[in-house]
Amino acid sequence: MSVSPWLSPKQNLVRFTTPTASARDHLPLIRSNFANAFAGGPADMAVNSVRVAVAQMTSINGLSSNFAICSRLVKEAVSAGAKLICFPEDFSFMPANDGESQKIAEPLDGPIMNQYCSLARESSIWLSLGGFQEKGPDDQHFYNTHVIVDDTGTIRSSYRKIHLFDVDVPGGRVYKESSYTKAGEDIVAVDSPIGRLGLTVCYDLRFPELYQHLRFQHNAQVLLVPSAFTKETGEAHWEILLRSRAIENQCYVIAAAQAGKANEKRESYGDSLIIDPWGKIVGRLSDRLATGIAIADIDFDLIEAVRSRLPIAQQRKPFDFWKPAST
Repeated sequence: MSVSPWLSPKQNLVRFTTPTASARDHLPLIRSNFANAFAGGPADMAVNSVRVAVAQMTSINGLSSNFAICSRLVKEAVSAGAKLICFPEDFSFMPANDGESQKIAEPLDGPIMNQYCSLARESSIWLSLGGFQEKGPDDQHFYNTHVIVDDTGTIRSSYRKIHLFDVDVPGGRVYKESSYTKAGEDIVAVDSPIGRLGLTVCYDLRFPELYQHLRFQHNAQVLLVPSAFTKETGEAHWEILLRSRAIENQCYVIAAAQAGKANEKRESYGDSLIIDPWGKIVGRLSDRLATGIAIADIDFDLIEAVRSRLPIAQQRKPFDFWKPAST
């Protein structure tokens, strides 16, 4: 079995926080009997695992306010023993008016990201920072960038969102992300203490081929989906899409979500989730409007068991098999 070099044997505890509880007051959840059997042992069996945290918050157009909230959530994650914490899209800045994001956009070595790198270093924890406004090719456009920072404060990898949210939401407003965001072109995976990460952002979730490339070509074990899903689309599709990506790729999925009303123009569907490779939700905040973290353990034995007993990696057709039919 191929495992991350950061692994250490731990008891498989899966936990969640309530809006008012501290990170030390998590309640254990028990995996289903079928998932236990599939993994090859009982829930209390010692396994190769490592703890992760997923954050939920309501960002505003105030950099210092958002940073203060992120700092508090990092402290909770560290207290709970997490090695990495995942933040949602727009974690550092949620615009209230058109053009605000372009004005605050910075390169990855600018003061905003440097502040978060210092937070990671001082707290000795890895950060998944999804949906950062990275300075773009011109003054009208920025990149929607997912940044991975290690526990020394070093940027390990960055992914620029490929699929942009140009959508007329039923019952909602019209979004045209491409009018102010430049799309990325590269698929990105990176090793971390919680395994090999596949990086995506929000609307990417609706394009399963990206996740298939991350799993089958880039060997991802954990898929990250930081998001600011709209209320309408989140209520209809959020959980089912996330669980589908977990099941069809046999990966953990960690989805950090913006929650509630950031301003008069924007309301997000808050439901931060950690999902195992069998499609079971193993970490979740009990309140979709709360700011807080949920905790779970990435169980490498479970990943290996699901993949070995349902060997889709060996049975699937390669990407070039699916050629257009001849006419």
